[in-house]
Amino acid sequence: MQEIVPNVYIETGYAGVTLGAINWPHGLVLIDAPFRPEDTRSWRSALLNLGGGVDRVLVQLDAHPDRTLGAKGMECTVIGHEKMLQVFRNRPVNYRPPSVDTGAEWELHNNLGSVRWAPPEITFSDTMEIHWNQSPLLLEHHPGPEQGAIWVHLPDQHVLFVGDAVVAHQPPILSQADLPAWIESLETLLHPEFQNYLIVGGRNGLVTLGQVRELLEFLVLVQSRLEELGSTQANPEDVSQLAPELIQHFTIPNERYDQYLSRLKYGLQQYFIRHYRPSALQPEEE
Repeated sequence: MQEIVPNVYIETGYAGVTLGAINWPHGLVLIDAPFRPEDTRSWRSALLNLGGGVDRVLVQLDAHPDRTLGAKGMECTVIGHEKMLQVFRNRPVNYRPPSVDTGAEWELHNNLGSVRWAPPEITFSDTMEIHWNQSPLLLEHHPGPEQGAIWVHLPDQHVLFVGDAVVAHQPPILSQADLPAWIESLETLLHPEFQNYLIVGGRNGLVTLGQVRELLEFLVLVQSRLEELGSTQANPEDVSQLAPELIQHFTIPNERYDQYLSRLKYGLQQYFIRHYRPSALQPEEE
């Protein structure tokens, strides 16, 4: 666990996503959860060492299984965007393994057991404030990776948790994305207001503004290529052929290449279907 500013911690040691913990006298504000049961137990044990107040809430930055499978095991109130709640309403009550390879981290682990989803109990539409300290904590809706994606903003500490809005060293997850909104969110992040902020990405810990720009350029390219294909008679299988070219924009360890290539293929196909061939859309779980 790394303390990035006083009382604000991140953890990158578990499979899945970057975790956050804000330790205030009133209690802990947790950001996302590990998806493996043994990691959930380990994370909860580590949090006990922080002390602080007795209350806890868990903020989920979007509905992706990598960050929501372990929410039930955290045993605290869950907060998320109202559109995230809609995603859970369309899911079965219990976790169900995927029928296709989506390139997600959680698919690499087969011992998850029977997991019951924990939909958010508190939701909001635009912004929400948590006043557990003299400094406010802001939850802000910034769609892009998903319609219900949010950021956790600590303005007094100059810290932003942006979830999968920024990932580095791996391709982003495109299947539920809104590329124009995502591009707009990244342009917001490059505003001078955030020049001196610590930015916590959803899968890499702290990220740089240079990495924000790189992802922005990548998403603009992806949007352009998909628009070109969308104006033709291309089908989803044709779109997946973009993946070997696009993955060259990332430096990827050999052992991760197949996973990340699958992620790109699946994401490109799903995005193309949703936005250009909606008649071919099949019911799916994220």
